[in-house]
Amino acid sequence: MLSPPLFSGRSGLALLLCAVLSGCAAVGPTYRAPASEQLSIPKQWQAALPHAGDTQQLLAWWDRFNDPALTRLLQAAEASNPSLQKASANIASARASVTTARASGQPTLSGSASASRNNTLGSAQTTSTGGLDASWEIDLFGSVRRSAESADATLQARQADWHDARVSLAAEVATDYVTYRACQLTLQASQADARSSQTTADVTRRSLQAGMTARADADLADASAASASATAIAQQAECDITVKALVALTGLAEPALRQQLDSQAAQLPAPTGFLVNSLPVDLLSQRPDLVSAERALAAASAQIGVAEADRYPRLSLSGSLSGSRSAGVNTTPWSFGPSLSLPLLNGGAKRAAVDSAQAAYDLALASYQQAVRTAVQEVEQSLVRQDSAERRTADVQRSAAGYRSYATAVEANWRAGGDSLLNLELARRNAIAAEQTLITVQRDQLLYGIALYKAVGGGWTVSTGDTP
Repeated sequence: MLSPPLFSGRSGLALLLCAVLSGCAAVGPTYRAPASEQLSIPKQWQAALPHAGDTQQLLAWWDRFNDPALTRLLQAAEASNPSLQKASANIASARASVTTARASGQPTLSGSASASRNNTLGSAQTTSTGGLDASWEIDLFGSVRRSAESADATLQARQADWHDARVSLAAEVATDYVTYRACQLTLQASQADARSSQTTADVTRRSLQAGMTARADADLADASAASASATAIAQQAECDITVKALVALTGLAEPALRQQLDSQAAQLPAPTGFLVNSLPVDLLSQRPDLVSAERALAAASAQIGVAEADRYPRLSLSGSLSGSRSAGVNTTPWSFGPSLSLPLLNGGAKRAAVDSAQAAYDLALASYQQAVRTAVQEVEQSLVRQDSAERRTADVQRSAAGYRSYATAVEANWRAGGDSLLNLELARRNAIAAEQTLITVQRDQLLYGIALYKAVGGGWTVSTGDTP
């Protein structure tokens, strides 16, 4: 393919002089981040905001749990989790790429030296040489500048990825911790039910032996006790599985982790309400994953300029200076001059490279737009779920209290001989189900708050020394 006619006549000479003396404008598009209108971001949240959206700081959100065990687990996870280590390594790699991109626009200088001694026909001769080679490719059309621009944007994306990893890790640790505490409470209820069921079975069996109870009632009591015991065993396994997940996240040895968990009573944290005062458009700067996607878009835009510049001529300056001494004779040859490389025929490969870079940009733009929509969806859904859990809690508490009271009354009546074992088992099952529902709703209210914390970006900020 013939290169564009940029170096014809006086205009070409002027352009070359401009490039050499001051540098011309870089080719390719000038990047501008998409406006919120292009991303279809709503102006207001459509779901109800908890506590009317009063202002609160998000950065110290975990402190609201007032749970020392959770705080220690979060600190342990951040200190050793592989996801953060991988994110830090990606930042180091991106920083090296920035240095490489910028260095390609700087002059290079290399030196060489050698010495040899030869013996020819009884005459020994020493030859020593030294030389310097210098070269500098003039960034005529901004290839180096666009490469550096792309590398800078990629570095910023990797830094945002590190923040996103921190937010995600903290949310995951907190989620598993809350799940474990809820599992403990459910286990306690299941174990209490198993003990109560076994006591009922023992009483019924003695009554059968005394001829005061039918065998069917004794069989029912035994079956209920066995079922309650199996439920407690399964619940214990669920709690142990959650502990294993916390071990993997925090890197703590399981005995040490269990010691930390057992240092507090088995109860759900009771944080102050999660508050949201941001607007949907704030997600673009609050969520590190969206910042990363936008910076990836900027990097892709700069790569279009890199590919475009590769279609144009390349100008470089090179020179060499060498010196040698042999048989007492010194020589110092040198050379200096410009060289111009013109892309003439390449079968359309360079044009195709520009098209490929443009397609990569379009893909990055679509990915960014999709990420923004997903972020808005996550916030809206988390708001709805948390609001629902909050409004259900009072009703579920009243339901659990009523079923407990009823079960207690039925058991007392059964012991007095005024009610059947079948009614007692039914009342007990209803009480247990209501208790488990209450624990689930209280757990979900916390989990939806954690999900909302993550959905709005976790209150991350970028400050000096805040990234590896």
